[in-house]
Amino acid sequence: MPTSEQETQCYILCCWFTKLYLPINIVRLDERTGNVFFLAGEENIIEIYPNGRWRYIG
Repeated sequence: MPTSEQETQCYILCCWFTKLYLPINIVRLDERTGNVFFLAGEENIIEIYPNGRWRYIG
């Protein structure tokens, strides 16, 4: 299960990307690391850590 910080950050990022008219293609919890994997559009990849901080991968 994602943490409450991850849920909040995922909601904020979903709102931000949909304002840019980008579809949210995948939101997945990596069970090995506990990070949430987020794919918006075709190439916007974001990883959300359990503490709610996130990193733009590409």
